[in-house]
Amino acid sequence: MRYFVVFLFLLVSTYSFAQDTQSLEKITGIIVNEATLQPVPGVNVININRVKGTVTDSRGNFTIDAAANDTLHLSIIGYQSIKVRVANDWIKYKNVTKIPLTERAFTLEEVIISKYNLTGYLQIDSKLAPIKENYRYSISGLSQGYESGENSPNAFKKVLSSIFNPADLLHNLFGKKPTEMRRLREMKKDDAVRNALASKFDRETLAALLGVTKDEIADILERCNYSEAFIKTANDLQIMDAISGCYEEYKALNRK
Repeated sequence: MRYFVVFLFLLVSTYSFAQDTQSLEKITGIIVNEATLQPVPGVNVININRVKGTVTDSRGNFTIDAAANDTLHLSIIGYQSIKVRVANDWIKYKNVTKIPLTERAFTLEEVIISKYNLTGYLQIDSKLAPIKENYRYSISGLSQGYESGENSPNAFKKVLSSIFNPADLLHNLFGKKPTEMRRLREMKKDDAVRNALASKFDRETLAALLGVTKDEIADILERCNYSEAFIKTANDLQIMDAISGCYEEYKALNRK
């Protein structure tokens, strides 16, 4: 009876996998400017469900693997990011769907330039300029480094908290989103996804892929002892790698 149950489980798993693979179809579309109807090249198109991505060509065209009800995340600098659901007729009739993107209106913030009394001698002036240092240090027995400095004054306190309370480390963030966090491995394998994240700093695509909010991303990194400077200035690919490393450490602590 036991062998029959194992065989039945393997049969169902194989059938489900085959069904899932067969349901994937190549769909095509063209992305245009909503106002001018001109094609928009270089748009990052990512299938959130399959963690696969591509980029539109010079005519705004793209082709990607998808199944019915999958969600595509479209993004490019200068335009508002949107999500598009893959409808059944898009797959059934092989329609070349035209998708409009809306340009963003940017407002420049006021910039205040501080004045320094320079002497004209580089060796002297270089020492007069204020420097904000962030550095990473390690603790014996822990594989991960921790970032400290002026922009991360509570880092040491957080490290000690993690050491003495490992079971509580990021539990509320990682423990409740196991599926989303497992996607990190798939994201790191897809070159199109990595290239898209490397050119972004807005956290929109990363948030959509992980199923979290931008505030939760910042909270994750803060709990992983990354400085405010890193959280604000790193690109989305660096943020993804940082979260991935922290999640792997979280799993290791949980196993122990």
